Amino acid sequence: MSALDLFSVVAVTIGVGFFVAGTVGLLRFPDLHTRLHALTKADNLGLGFVALGVMPQLGGVLPALKVLAVWALALLAAGTAAQLVARAALPRRRPRGER
Repeated sequence: MSALDLFSVVAVTIGVGFFVAGTVGLLRFPDLHTRLHALTKADNLGLGFVALGVMPQLGGVLPALKVLAVWALALLAAGTAAQLVARAALPRRRPRGER
């Protein structure tokens, strides 16, 4: 096993650990906002470690850049979706004078 293989195994293992932590947060945290926090933060970091671990095994710069682009798009999509869900879950304010 080469040093790159060992690096990949360690990075993917750390990434899976973050995915498990995000899933535990989803199941254990009490409300929607804390669950969203656990999912977006831990899963995005987990995906980053998995992408980092996979990149040396791809054998080229272009495939590694594709994996990096997938991670960046997943970061953007997860942040946007979490923001939309969190705003939709906030209680609505009534305009002044309306009861």
